[in-house]
Amino acid sequence: MLIPIKHENMEARRWPVVTLALIAINVVVFLFTMSAIDDEAPQLGELKSHILILAALHPELKLQAESQQLVDGFKQSHPEQWKRVQSPNREIINTYDAKMKMIEDTSKLQDEADRLNTQFVSLSKVSITEQYAFVPARPTALTYLTANFLHGGWMHLIGNMWFLWLAGFVLEDVWGRWLYSIFYLIAGVAALQFYAWSNPGSTTPTLGASGAVAALMGAFLVRFPKMKIEMAWLFIFKLYRFKAAAYWLLPLWLFAEIFYGSLLGNNSGVAHWAHVGGFLFGALVALAIQHSGLEHKANQAIEEKIAWTNDAELEQASSMMEHGQLAEALPLLTKHVALTPNSLDAWNMLRQLHTRQGNTKEYLDATVKTCAIHLRAHEVEAAFQDYAEFIDSGGTKMPAATWLELCKGAEELQEFDRAFAEYQQLAQAYPTERQALTAQLSAARLCLKKLGRPQDALALYQAAAMSPIPHLDWETHIQAGIKEAKGAISSGTAIAGGAQ
Repeated sequence: MLIPIKHENMEARRWPVVTLALIAINVVVFLFTMSAIDDEAPQLGELKSHILILAALHPELKLQAESQQLVDGFKQSHPEQWKRVQSPNREIINTYDAKMKMIEDTSKLQDEADRLNTQFVSLSKVSITEQYAFVPARPTALTYLTANFLHGGWMHLIGNMWFLWLAGFVLEDVWGRWLYSIFYLIAGVAALQFYAWSNPGSTTPTLGASGAVAALMGAFLVRFPKMKIEMAWLFIFKLYRFKAAAYWLLPLWLFAEIFYGSLLGNNSGVAHWAHVGGFLFGALVALAIQHSGLEHKANQAIEEKIAWTNDAELEQASSMMEHGQLAEALPLLTKHVALTPNSLDAWNMLRQLHTRQGNTKEYLDATVKTCAIHLRAHEVEAAFQDYAEFIDSGGTKMPAATWLELCKGAEELQEFDRAFAEYQQLAQAYPTERQALTAQLSAARLCLKKLGRPQDALALYQAAAMSPIPHLDWETHIQAGIKEAKGAISSGTAIAGGAQ
């Protein structure tokens, strides 16, 4: 089982109030409806099955409109099952089936059909799923909206809300709150409509936010195709973690949904085609937003609002520091970076403040933050300047994730010897961390591809193969590296031998 844990950009410029509000609404609605849905499901399910059994046994009966719609929808969406129920040679389904087979009086059977319809109509009027979930056979404007906020169980809710959080808050950050809100609501409608097209006539209620969340995933793919997503893989009672870029992980999920939707059709308890429709809608709309200039305008508005707030707060903190009011400036700056964690000016002011107060640990922590911000902005030289100041001030090792990005930055600058040295130091500093194994493999790659040191590459790949850090997902890569390094060594030996 694969579970997404986080992605590379888990920070936003502002609080994701819309995403948090959507999660809160879904949770509150679930808490208020879960008992009623659980209570009504068995009774409704039994009533529907009785209507279908009776209609299959006695097609001559005159069904009222509500029962007829149920039967017609079942015929259309489950034709094979309907044929089996109609077969005179089938086995007895349940006690009700046996009881109806024993009745021959047509008037009694008609009375039973009318009684079932009356009960069905009465229960449907107070049923949450019948009134507020989405039914393809009888869609309403209201259910296009309300179905997206209903869930059938805790796991259904938690799964949808986790994906909503991971994909939603970063899209809210780049699109702005209004555009993001409109997108989410329309995406839910589009996903349900796509599901209705793929299941025409179905009378099975559909509920859940997964169609709208799938749209967020499609938009995430378009907007952040190269962003790496950290995954957890539960395999034989062991948990392995690895990172994968969105551009192959999310299409893989989409193809899986198409496969299961095609394979299982209407027999699945999951609305796979709603997921597919939502994903495709989200990807297309994200492309349109990107090329229409709407995202640029939204970003400008956000930056102007943040800049105005930032200027006022930072000017106040700066004035306090100029007048020696360091203790007063500290909580103001601390609150500011909590709300806007990517504010480079605020973190640099904090560094100055900690230096003047002689707080070495806090200074080093703030320097790590500025280094990470520079790396995210691809300002590698500035990040290395932060790193140098970190070391000069007594820092021994950067956090593994930031240090790994710094090593990659050295590669971007074509400083391969420096990158190799940093990879080696990182691996030694964090021998039990996943980043250490990544650094070891990166160092091996540099030796093999850039530094012309296949012997060192081989040693590093072999050490990685023996690493106690779980690396099942990298085993193929490691073995390919060992093979390539041995080949490079053999080739070099042959050339040297020929030269003699």
